[in-house]
Amino acid sequence: MPQTPASAVAAVGLVGGYAVARWTKKRPLGGVVLAVAGGVAAREWWRVGGAGTAVGLSAAYVAAFGGSHPLAKKVGAWPAVFGVAGAMAAASWAVTRREG
Repeated sequence: MPQTPASAVAAVGLVGGYAVARWTKKRPLGGVVLAVAGGVAAREWWRVGGAGTAVGLSAAYVAAFGGSHPLAKKVGAWPAVFGVAGAMAAASWAVTRREG
């Protein structure tokens, strides 16, 4: 069974976390989605690139989440979320594409 790339999991976690929080009006529920996806992606980053890769990309994932908030004030919520999700997916792909 083919695995879903960690870059896709991370992007879906950012978009899905925001979507769940927005549509359910329960921010902690969105946080659960964000955290679970981040954990799944981190496990794959660790498998592919080791501890340094997992820590670095996990930090980028958290920074993307945090960075989406001030960005949303400038461009709107959905564009900010899609922007940081795309950037996170690109970073993950760039770091792990030659690994594994």
